Amino acid sequence: MPRTPLPLPLVAILLTLVAAPLAAETDYVTYESFGARGDGKANDLPAIQKAHQYANERLLPVRAKSGATYRIGVGGPAVIKTDTDFRDAVFLIDDSTLTVQEGQVNVFAVESDRAPWAVTVQAPLSPASTTIGTTLPARALLVVTDNTRRHFIRYGLNQNNGVPASDVLLVEKDGSLHPSTPPVWEFPQVTSAMAYSAEDRPITIRGGIFRTIANRAESKYTYHARGFFVNRSNVTLEGMAHYVVGEGPSGAPYTGFFFFKNCYNCLLKDTRVTGHKTYSTIGSAGKPVTMGSYDLGAHRAVRLTFQNVTQTNSIHDTTKWGIMGTNFCRDLLLEGCTLSRFDAHQGVANVTIRNCALGYAGVNLIGYGTFLMENTWVHSRWMTHLRGDYGSTWDGNMVIRNCVLAPPENSPHTGLVDGYNLGNHDFGHPCRMPATITVQGLKILDKTPKGAIPVFLFANFLPGREAKQGPIPYPLTGKVILRGVFTESGKPPRLSLHPTLFRNTQVLYQR
Repeated sequence: MPRTPLPLPLVAILLTLVAAPLAAETDYVTYESFGARGDGKANDLPAIQKAHQYANERLLPVRAKSGATYRIGVGGPAVIKTDTDFRDAVFLIDDSTLTVQEGQVNVFAVESDRAPWAVTVQAPLSPASTTIGTTLPARALLVVTDNTRRHFIRYGLNQNNGVPASDVLLVEKDGSLHPSTPPVWEFPQVTSAMAYSAEDRPITIRGGIFRTIANRAESKYTYHARGFFVNRSNVTLEGMAHYVVGEGPSGAPYTGFFFFKNCYNCLLKDTRVTGHKTYSTIGSAGKPVTMGSYDLGAHRAVRLTFQNVTQTNSIHDTTKWGIMGTNFCRDLLLEGCTLSRFDAHQGVANVTIRNCALGYAGVNLIGYGTFLMENTWVHSRWMTHLRGDYGSTWDGNMVIRNCVLAPPENSPHTGLVDGYNLGNHDFGHPCRMPATITVQGLKILDKTPKGAIPVFLFANFLPGREAKQGPIPYPLTGKVILRGVFTESGKPPRLSLHPTLFRNTQVLYQR
């Protein structure tokens, strides 16, 4: 018997009901519309991915369900291109059973609407260059590379053969270089150049409580991701929190739960992060080294700001790895942060640290331009540490204003600048100390129950050697200007743990 066809009005009503979960979301998209349960048991990642894909295609914001717990299993990433409000939802990221390969996929990726594109640059480029010699379809960050040369050839227990010479530049549509990002290096030739849009629509991602059940992989340098990968300009992350639980006797390191790469004008604010357990492994020199995870990371980010970012665990806990690591960034700002460490590995151009408290791992620098630190407490042995494994180089000036150095009571010595360069290792690029260091207000808490900790302006930059350096030049600081420098003990700072080395450094005391 043939079926009687449904009346057309009834068909329309049924189709409307089927489409209702999505069509009703004219203002925002929810994960539940795509099957998320939010009960902390089911893997909600596929539903979260679908929700963001739907929102991205229609430029709709996404909103999590208040009080929900979304369990995140294997897979990812969920690609975010629109405003997202996680509210007070909990995201339980279970890394405990992941393979190494599965652990290298981020949970969220904040991506640009425009794919990166190759650019032909008219070489040579130099710090004096004002243009790249061609136009662009949009304002962009340009990563220029010369594969024929190597920089940052690392020295020590984690030695390596360096990375290709590169730089990140902000370039206008007419091809002119923004004056804030001149090339750091001389580029007689450019073997490749990739552009990343700096004109992305601003988006804001806020809220959410993220709990990582730590991986239990072998303690080797197989870095895991499993966090927020920001690969888009003009992004604000705010009001978020990341916690780590379940760290066991072994674990692979993480690159950073919040990680910024090839992006411009991004901000992480009012956010809590967590220091990870320190592990031990065998370095490239075949000897044991300590190894750990970052919760904050950045790679070729320009004008990146961390504002009111605080650590959930103690910044003085030496069993936890220093919380932050960056490479090749420009114009970094830390403001109102409480973190165990600031670290610029393979170069940063211009850093400002303001109104912060930094913990036991202190301030670690390699870079160029101006380093400015003001109204900040440093709870470490030295106010600044120029990383010896990358040549202890800062090609520029340092300014320290109204700061406090609070070294641990068991410190054998303390002071202004630490580092070492024996002059016998080729890092692939010239190395030097800051040309001028200006201190305008510094209090050093050198007094302990056992007596005063010896205070120096400079560490011994030639450990185990006499005044003579090796054959590779390493220019020392020419001038130190001191005004308002006080020690709690009342004893004035001495020049250096190696005073002969710094005999030509001019030290000026000003009122």
